Amino acid sequence: MAYTIPQMSNTTTTATHSHSGPAYGAYQILHVAFIIAPILAGVDKFFHYLTNWDKYLSASYASISPLSVHTTMQAVGIVEIFAGLLVAFRPRVGAYIVAIWLVAIIVNLLLLPGYYDIALRDLGLCLGALALGRLSEEFDK
Repeated sequence: MAYTIPQMSNTTTTATHSHSGPAYGAYQILHVAFIIAPILAGVDKFFHYLTNWDKYLSASYASISPLSVHTTMQAVGIVEIFAGLLVAFRPRVGAYIVAIWLVAIIVNLLLLPGYYDIALRDLGLCLGALALGRLSEEFDK
């Protein structure tokens, strides 16, 4: 996409966004990361190879779910798989969905004593998802 940059004189210069510069490289890294991470975390909600995910559901969140803790976490896994696939095919939308999802996870973790470090890590992930969303505005054409 081309746009016009006003110059000090009354002339204009046309610039295009390169798909080889550092911003595009950052976009690619974030795009791949936010496809792989949610899908792997979502799949692992069914297998518990990385951790026992059930321990991360706060009593507050569990009380509003009509499902058992384990089944709720499996439903969370399905949402995460969907979010990763959405980022794969529609990063301009998926990145913001992932960011909102991460905010919900952060709130849940803040309701659990002893998981503030993980909430902080997820804040970093949320900021990365927002950065992907912004970069997608330029590179997901």
